[in-house]
Amino acid sequence: MRRRVGALVVALLAGLAALLPTTPAVAGTVWDYPEFPYPATTYSEPFRGQFHFSSQSGWMNDPNGLVYANGLYHFFYQHNPHGLAWDTMHWGHATSPDLVHWTQKPIALEPGVHSGTLFSGGGVVDKDNTSGLRTGSLDPIVVFSNTDGVSIFYSNDNGQTFQAYDKGRKQITIPDESRDPKVFWDTARHRWAMVVWSNQGGNGVNIYTSPDLLDWTLASRFQAPWLFECPDMYPLDLDGKTGQQRWVLTSASSQYVVGTFDGTTFRTDWTQPQQMDLGTTYAGGTFYAAETFTNTPDGRTVQMAWQGGNRGSTWTGNSTFPVTLGLVTTPDGPRITRTPVAELSSLGSETKSWKNETINAAKGGNLFGSIKADTYEIAAQFDVQGATARRFGFDLHSRSDGTADRSVAYDTAGQTLQGKSLKPRNGKVTMRLLVDRGQLEIFGDGGRYSLSDNVDFDSAADSQGIRLFAVGGKVKLDSATFTRLNTSWGTAQSTLLSNLKGPWHAAGGSWTDVGGGKRASTSGDGFYMSASSGGDAVYQGDITLDTARAGGLTFRADASGAGYTATLDTSGVVKLWRPGKDISVKTAPISAGRTYHVKVQAEGSRIRVWLDNGADPVIDATDSTYSGGLFGVNVYNGAATVQNLNTGAGGFSAFPAGRWTPHGGTWTVTPAGLRGSSSQDGFYLSDRTGGDFTYEGDLSVTNGTATGLTFRADGSGVGYTANIDTGGMVKLWRPGRDIATYATPIVEGRTYHLKVRTEGSRIRVWFGDGADPVIDATDDAYTSGLFGVNGFAANTLAQNLTVG
Repeated sequence: MRRRVGALVVALLAGLAALLPTTPAVAGTVWDYPEFPYPATTYSEPFRGQFHFSSQSGWMNDPNGLVYANGLYHFFYQHNPHGLAWDTMHWGHATSPDLVHWTQKPIALEPGVHSGTLFSGGGVVDKDNTSGLRTGSLDPIVVFSNTDGVSIFYSNDNGQTFQAYDKGRKQITIPDESRDPKVFWDTARHRWAMVVWSNQGGNGVNIYTSPDLLDWTLASRFQAPWLFECPDMYPLDLDGKTGQQRWVLTSASSQYVVGTFDGTTFRTDWTQPQQMDLGTTYAGGTFYAAETFTNTPDGRTVQMAWQGGNRGSTWTGNSTFPVTLGLVTTPDGPRITRTPVAELSSLGSETKSWKNETINAAKGGNLFGSIKADTYEIAAQFDVQGATARRFGFDLHSRSDGTADRSVAYDTAGQTLQGKSLKPRNGKVTMRLLVDRGQLEIFGDGGRYSLSDNVDFDSAADSQGIRLFAVGGKVKLDSATFTRLNTSWGTAQSTLLSNLKGPWHAAGGSWTDVGGGKRASTSGDGFYMSASSGGDAVYQGDITLDTARAGGLTFRADASGAGYTATLDTSGVVKLWRPGKDISVKTAPISAGRTYHVKVQAEGSRIRVWLDNGADPVIDATDSTYSGGLFGVNVYNGAATVQNLNTGAGGFSAFPAGRWTPHGGTWTVTPAGLRGSSSQDGFYLSDRTGGDFTYEGDLSVTNGTATGLTFRADGSGVGYTANIDTGGMVKLWRPGRDIATYATPIVEGRTYHLKVRTEGSRIRVWFGDGADPVIDATDDAYTSGLFGVNGFAANTLAQNLTVG
């Protein structure tokens, strides 16, 4: 979705700008992608939804690219992370194991890193690798965006980073105004299909088909005045019956029609659309731009929409709670049903129920009078046959003075709930209310009735009443259930990359999410402990000491952190210690602001510690006090950042050497290898030297320009480098001179093998599996020096480095 020009929307956005502080939106840079520009929060602010997703900070609008991939639900969304109003769209990202407990993740698509206008779009999981984009063991996530055409972006690391296919060039070009591509798998035809809104002689969607997600063919166009932007299209089984499939086509304002799809053309005999949700369905209203997930593990069609009316001091907008869509037969034809996903029950705590009660205005009283609640669910069924009450319902967040923040009322004569039609079924009226701090969602009649709203509920203790009322008579309450709903926030890690199990907990100090991992601030010892435990293990991680005196890896510990810790100390030592004893202390230069890699191997009473990928341990000691316990980290007296906390043998595989040293950029170790991030030239250098040799390894540019093998270099990286460059070449260079180049496509995210052989002034470079060198050149500027790796204006990965 792009910024609207309608008078209502202009007024809304102008109002937001006047009410909220703004910061100019900015584009990112490749070397620090993905950014995590969010201030810390406990998600406990006034009006912040406790079970409705909202961005940790910044502006959000349309849901984008909703998929279930590699064990997680992914919720991408239109986002300005640098302000509280619409501007310079990014794709925000959150993940959840269950559609309920969402965790903010770093930015997915970022201007300055990914080309095009990153407006709304859809996403799929290419499980069968029809695109050929897969590079590892994970199923690729493929998303679609841009305007006046469609560009493709993909991720092979479960959404941590995205690459642009074909450098972001449009794979579909549409001469008219267009946006919002939504892609789905057409099971019957075993191919992909796409709907894209375009203004070609009026509102409508172009329908495309593809065998591989990359090459698209225009199949047809469906045009209708109501069909404005953010379309979605999906099949539903009528009344849940297999073989009774119908197709639903929707617009941003939740209008929909039901019809058929033969693989190329959508057809319907409806002359007018129906409304799926009865809230304010305009951009910035309480329900807009809904999208469904693809690849759900149980086949459900799950939908989320944008609610624009919720805002706080640091955020604007939220999503509706996920619902399962159904299609049922009615006398008026097939109709959509919306039902909150069953996983909502995971938040339930206290429950109270009532049956066969009479609500009588004359007698007063309040069945819910003993309840005080902030976030909760109410399900109720009323028998309106013989009811004399003119209205009945619930006052939400009521107070002793008779006021309430919102009244949900059924009009018996008008047969309306909140002024919207809800006819009794067999004499019964059902309603289900989801009440959150800034959201109210009302469902009725088995999901046929759906009304999404934003309400600024007062969470003060004296404003948490619930009043069940009747006006002008009485009505029978068949049943009612109240369920208190706990918060869904704070159950997973936003930026800390680790294979250790959660939940993590702090034992001292303050621990917050930053772009580089988990940042601690302590005034003494602070520990951050995982839920994973072990005895004999290899455990490694990256530690950056900022103002902290020391920081390290903790293992075989209890929940308070009492156990072993391998520590880096800025006094100039590496230390293995436990409470009451420094087991081993070794001298090593340790400075603030630099990232160090620490690895520990514990085998019985023997404990070894390695530093900065050196082949030999800096500590080899024995102690038998603790035989097993939890894994975690420790920071002492100041601020430090930890990242890539992993057990197991994975990591950076390289030739034997002493400690490696960075010169420019940031270098960390992931299970996939050595990750580099540099704004210009950055080098990571071993202490091993050579003159004539064969040096080879596997290299990848995750995002950005170039990475390579550096050799015959001094301690600052001045020497030769053979690199791969996403400009389309393999290059041999030294400072001041490009010695030779070889033209070949280099794709972001792909791994390439480089081999260098030197003999005196002759330098040869092999690329991939080729038998012959692609570069054979001579240069005599450097005869010997250090081995290392280089990155230039990029995020890079290096692995399997060998010297022979």
